[in-house]
Amino acid sequence: MFAAIDLGSNSFRLHIGEYVNGSICVIKSAREPNRLAAGLNKKNVLSAEAFQKGLDALRRLREILDAYPLSDVKVVATNTLRIATNASEFLQDAEKVIGYPIEVISGEEEARLIYLGVANVLARPEERRLVIDIGGGSTELIYGKGQEIVRAESFSVGTVRQSLAFFHDGIIDEASFEAAILSARSQFEDAVDYYRSCGWTEVYGSSGTIRATAEILAMNGIGDGRMTLENLELLKKKLIEAGHINKAGLDGVKTERASSILGGLTILIVLTKDFGIDVIKPIEAGLRMGIMWDIYLQETQKDRREEAIRDMLRRYGVDEQRAIRVADYALAIYKQLGPEADKFLKQLYWSALLHEIGIFVSPTNYHKHGAYLIENADMAGFTAREQKQMSKLVLGQKGNLRKLNGVLTNTDALKAVVALRLAVMLQHAKVNFKADKLKVRVKNRIEMTVPKEWLDTYPTLLYWLEKECEWWEDVGITMTVRSS
Repeated sequence: MFAAIDLGSNSFRLHIGEYVNGSICVIKSAREPNRLAAGLNKKNVLSAEAFQKGLDALRRLREILDAYPLSDVKVVATNTLRIATNASEFLQDAEKVIGYPIEVISGEEEARLIYLGVANVLARPEERRLVIDIGGGSTELIYGKGQEIVRAESFSVGTVRQSLAFFHDGIIDEASFEAAILSARSQFEDAVDYYRSCGWTEVYGSSGTIRATAEILAMNGIGDGRMTLENLELLKKKLIEAGHINKAGLDGVKTERASSILGGLTILIVLTKDFGIDVIKPIEAGLRMGIMWDIYLQETQKDRREEAIRDMLRRYGVDEQRAIRVADYALAIYKQLGPEADKFLKQLYWSALLHEIGIFVSPTNYHKHGAYLIENADMAGFTAREQKQMSKLVLGQKGNLRKLNGVLTNTDALKAVVALRLAVMLQHAKVNFKADKLKVRVKNRIEMTVPKEWLDTYPTLLYWLEKECEWWEDVGITMTVRSS
């Protein structure tokens, strides 16, 4: 049993699910509407009121989590907390309230997780589909076939900003609608040619806004009740005639969703018209379902991060045999050091595989280029926190250690840095490495026992070891090397 929490721009939402007979069954859902995006000012500073509303919402979700025996919980934050300049302050308090780490995911990662949820619910391996998710702060478009994602993109237009910018206090007129549609169109115009030509056969809408709009069309008998351009235009006409969202007299328009319906409608009209979409089918799947599938697959089957690492190796022309050799060395040394937890095992191995990708930019200071690429690349399945930790390991693979900014205060992280630096050193010195020949300990100091035959056979090894002792001494850590 596991849980997914989505800190969205319009609401915070929770799913608790359980894997049963090939599918994930949702056994508890909760929604806390708080319109977080509305709390951003023109400088993207989150207001104190929005800050507090968010924390209160998380307290209520925490009470639900505590009632279930959960094996894993993943909390992600999306557009508003991607762009808020004071997001780090909110997240620091929010993690204490919810009791779990919160990962701010990129728009592209959000799109991939949405598609993962939809694809696993549909289970149609040959279907070519376009998935649309309209959130409070962004809109995701994903084109794929079966489980495979061909293209995933995030666009900086969502229901909250559209509503606030063009329908102040719920007032509706034709000029406002046309201005909102034009604004939305400007966000998608560069993507139109691609999506019109990619050959999807079905289009699905996975967000709450899309499902709510579909309910309004069906409940009020607008056209034939389906989500088509013609019916969306009819809904737009009814809203303009009403003049205000609260006077529309439409069944299914919930108070807390009213403003998001207006903003979402402008985006839907643009997408159906410009992309040539006949009908959008609402589906009860999306980000939270994708998060739960991601948890399940990472624990039991296919970890999407492995493919992301392979993609990075291919993209930057890495010598894979050399990379695997360093990764194997690093892992063997790290295990010998006896880490307190397994937290850094995968990160160390992946960092070692990628340790030379910076050579693609320049052999000079390649460790710095590699660290930058890892921290800023779009790597499917990885959280920003994981990428930052891997970036630090790659940065610390050689040279001075002062640049690691407090990483060495964590004992397991210190051991990971030691393991990677030694593995890279042994590779450079062309040592025929055997784990049982090298003895390494890390306590209050770093102690190494190196076979004398290595020092005799590999002439540069002693030089590298002496330099390494100097680098560690520079940060106040003694490193001693003996031969046996």
